[in-house]
Amino acid sequence: MLSILLPIDFSENSMNAIKYALEFFKYQKTTFYFMNAYQNEFYDHDELVSREVFEDVLNSVRNDSQTKLENLLKTVKNISPNPRYTYHIISAYNSLVDEANLIAEAKNIDLIIMGTKGKSDERHIVFGSQTFQVLKYVQCPVLAIPSNYTNTQPKHIVFPTNYLIPYKRRELKLLSNLAKSYRSTIDVLYISKSKKLSLRQEDNQSFIKETLSDNDVNFRQEDSKKVANSIKTYITDNNIDIIVMINTQHSFLEDMLFPSTIDEVSLGLDIPILAMQNTARF
Repeated sequence: MLSILLPIDFSENSMNAIKYALEFFKYQKTTFYFMNAYQNEFYDHDELVSREVFEDVLNSVRNDSQTKLENLLKTVKNISPNPRYTYHIISAYNSLVDEANLIAEAKNIDLIIMGTKGKSDERHIVFGSQTFQVLKYVQCPVLAIPSNYTNTQPKHIVFPTNYLIPYKRRELKLLSNLAKSYRSTIDVLYISKSKKLSLRQEDNQSFIKETLSDNDVNFRQEDSKKVANSIKTYITDNNIDIIVMINTQHSFLEDMLFPSTIDEVSLGLDIPILAMQNTARF
């Protein structure tokens, strides 16, 4: 049984992420938690002009959140009356990151799914601010879905790695299970000018081989120092459907998330990104 959290801001992009999740996991027993954290919406509310109206505005925003979630649940059940699915809604006066972390811990969430952008949907940015925050600070794997993306049957997944990180078995098993659902091929991509691995790298590579042993896995190496460009080229040349990256200090994903390098990477993220947080949750 999978437990999946879907943060919702009721935008088209979040609805697209919901539809993607409902289609992707249709053959698996899955519990979905639809969550709307409305603290920012409350503080940005036009009618919050003084402390005197604090409770009235808060009650209004709270009721609006709950009503929209209940309507969303009706829509979801119409879209996907799947007997394998269980649905829950959570309306919370909290920040998105704090609430997502609380739910991930309390409900033992396996995966968070959300759109790469939210209500703003600005074309010049890769991630919306909310997605950026979740990718960077929530201790749970995140699958970020680009706007209007509809391919829910990935055949080719790329997993760039430098083999320097001792990966968590739970997160690699999540990747294994997602890939097995559609018999996806996983390319583990090592980008380096050096072909010789250190003992640490060899051990981490062996752990990946062992954990993904049920999958069709290719171990590839690209002879290059330009990691970002090499990933982009590999995605294009090999018709990649999902990119898997580890979010930890000094990782490829961390480099992507910072504005100073995001233009250089320019992956565009017109395919989903599965961000592993490399955390030790059980």
